[in-house]
Amino acid sequence: MNAAPALIGYAAVVSTLAPGVMLRSRWPQRSPSLAIAVWFTLAVTFSLSLSLAALNLADPDAHLHGLLYSCRAALGLGPSGDAAFARAGVACSVILVVAHLVGFAFHAARAHAARGGRREILDKVGRRSAGLGATVVEHAVPAAYCLPGRRPRIVVSTGAVDLLSGAELGAVVEHERAHVLGRHHLILSGAHALSWAFPGVPLARHMREQVPLLLEMVADDRALQRFPRSTLAAAMFSMASGEAPPGALAVGGQTVLVRLKRVLRPARGVHPVLRCCVGAGAVMAPLLPVLLACGAGLE
Repeated sequence: MNAAPALIGYAAVVSTLAPGVMLRSRWPQRSPSLAIAVWFTLAVTFSLSLSLAALNLADPDAHLHGLLYSCRAALGLGPSGDAAFARAGVACSVILVVAHLVGFAFHAARAHAARGGRREILDKVGRRSAGLGATVVEHAVPAAYCLPGRRPRIVVSTGAVDLLSGAELGAVVEHERAHVLGRHHLILSGAHALSWAFPGVPLARHMREQVPLLLEMVADDRALQRFPRSTLAAAMFSMASGEAPPGALAVGGQTVLVRLKRVLRPARGVHPVLRCCVGAGAVMAPLLPVLLACGAGLE
C-alpha cells in the first residue's frame, strides 16, 4: 500500500488544523517555552511528512529501509527501471531540506548584517555603563533592546534611564539579557525559515507570528525571577512605545499589551497532567509519519 496519501493528509492536518488548536488554547501563554517547542515540532512533522510522501510517491513499496533503497536507486546502485522515480523522490526530499536551510541562513545573515551596522554606530555614539551592564545612547524616547550574537549588546536610551526607577531599569535589562543568553535570534531565524519555504501555509504564517511573542514571554518570565510583577509591569508600560531596530529584540513594541495583561495576572503554570500530555503529543507527532511509512511497507 502506498502511504503517500496518508502522509499528505497528515501534513495537511498538521499545517491547517493544528495551528488553530494552538491559537485557541490558553496554556501556551502559561508555558511559552513548551509552546515554542510544540510549534517547531509541528514544523518538523509537516516537513517530514512531505519528504516521506515524496519518497513513497516515487517508490510505492517504500518503508523505513525503503529510504535507503530509494537513495541507492537514485545513485544508480539499484534497478535501473526505478532510478528515475527514485531520483525524483529523493530530489523532492532534498529540496525541502535545502529550502529550510537556505531560509534559515538568509534570515540569520540579514539580521546579522543589520546588527553589525548597528554595533558600529553604538561604538561611536554609545557609552558603556558597568552598573547597568548595558550601552547607553542619547535618545529622548524611552527604549531598550538587545543585539544578540557573538558580540552581544544591551542598549538603553537616556530617556529610559531618566524615566524608570532603578528596579524597573534592572527588570528591563534582565529581560534583554534573557534574549541574549537564550540565543533567541536563532529561534526567530528558524521560525522565519519555514515561512520562507512555505509562505502560504497556515502553520508557517502563524508560527512566524506566535514565536516572537512567546520569546518575549520567555524573557518576561526570566525578569520575573528577580523582580516583582508590579516592577516589570510598570517598566513595560513606560517602554511600550519603544521599538527595536532591524535584527534586534526589544522589551517594548506591539506585543506589550498582551504581555502586560499576562504579567499582571496571578502566576499560574500548566497543570502537570496537561504538560505531560502535550509533551507526549509533541514526541509522537513526528514519529507518526515514520510509522505510516513503515506500516505501508509491511502491507
